[in-house]
Amino acid sequence: MTQTVHLPLWLFILILLFAAVTALSHFLLPSVRWFFRRRLEKVVARLNKRLARPIEPFKLAQRYDMIQRLIYDPEVTREIVNYAEENDVPENVAFQKARKYAREIVPGFSAFAYFSFGMRIAKALAEAVYRIKRADANDAIFEAVPKDSTVVFIMNHRSNMDYVLVTYLASRSTTMSYAVGEWARVWPLSSMIKLWGAYFIRRRSHGALYRRVLARYVQLATQGGVTQAIFPEGGLSLSGALQQPKMGLLAYVVEAYEPDSDRDIVFVPVAINYDRVLEDRVLIAAQQRGDRRFGARISVVVFAFFRKFWHRVRGKETRFGSAAVAFGAPMSLRASGLGHDVETLSTQLMTRIAEAMPVLAVPLIATALLRDETIAKDRMIGAVSALMAQMPAKNCAFDPEELEAEVKRGLTGLKRRDIIGDSNDVWQITPDGADVLRFYANSVAHFLPDDAAHAEEISALARS
Repeated sequence: MTQTVHLPLWLFILILLFAAVTALSHFLLPSVRWFFRRRLEKVVARLNKRLARPIEPFKLAQRYDMIQRLIYDPEVTREIVNYAEENDVPENVAFQKARKYAREIVPGFSAFAYFSFGMRIAKALAEAVYRIKRADANDAIFEAVPKDSTVVFIMNHRSNMDYVLVTYLASRSTTMSYAVGEWARVWPLSSMIKLWGAYFIRRRSHGALYRRVLARYVQLATQGGVTQAIFPEGGLSLSGALQQPKMGLLAYVVEAYEPDSDRDIVFVPVAINYDRVLEDRVLIAAQQRGDRRFGARISVVVFAFFRKFWHRVRGKETRFGSAAVAFGAPMSLRASGLGHDVETLSTQLMTRIAEAMPVLAVPLIATALLRDETIAKDRMIGAVSALMAQMPAKNCAFDPEELEAEVKRGLTGLKRRDIIGDSNDVWQITPDGADVLRFYANSVAHFLPDDAAHAEEISALARS
């Protein structure tokens, strides 16, 4: 036992390394994790005191634990068995496929990442690109929702900036979880999005196993009280008008709801409108082709954002106009009595989004020019004012005394993009500008049912 053992130096170093790793994994790392976990719990406790809707324990669960809970869920297990039988593969192969889907879907929410740099990035980005306008009633509407219910924001989808804008505006009151398409599955954006609590979905996947894993995650999150955001249109509007709702995620939310459960589900309609949608020409081109293939690369978008941010830091005006967010009248699933009638529910929610749609200067300018084609410069303010008077007063995102300044900014932006031109003291539409103006006019066309600007394409909501 006391004999000397001679070892090569490389083997001695290897043994020391294995011993060090073992000591770290069994003694030091658990203590370090416990220390940071305790620090995180204290931070979350302080955050919950200032949030109108505290962060639910479900969202703070370890990602590994959530994945395990999801793949061992009875409904997912049954679907694993069905998949194995239908595809003639062993059940362990089907189980691994379900695990892959769960790992792909389940986010790794970090309260630190969300509130420390996530919200700072969202705030800096949103305010660098737009002048943000909130409806006066937003806070009162949100605060009136019972605290023991699950809130689901139902939003129209105009731009990929919707994610940034609504997350930033809601961060003072709650954290949100929302579905993100495959466009964002690029590093490092994908990692940041998962830290912020979003989850990825495959929009073209029709496999029953994938749908069941996704459905159960959405349902478990809803039952756990996680505030969610859903775009029922399923994709960006190609025309600027509201689109027919799709049932996907909304159906998953409603499917597992029990009327006699302790937790109600309250849907909060959210209407978003812009003076300028960053992707407008890309969306218009896709509509004209009749497809949804978007040619814009994420690298181009990121570069454009950073360039605007740099100009903003240097004190230059970089904003593209105003972006407005307004909450509509909430709908309690329990009080509505709709049960699992997703079609009626989605139609009513889209109606409430339309009723809450903010009215901005550029959609009004676009409507005026599409009606008359040319407008004398000294008559433009009057033409826009006349249209504004036909809109519901609560929907106007700016006060009447701000009208002249808002219109001037809108005209400047449209002229800079060569959508309109001026000659002989007359504003007129350029040869390539009509489609862009129609895109913006469509956002408020349902308030003017007789307007020729939206005669070519009108949303399903406006038809009903």
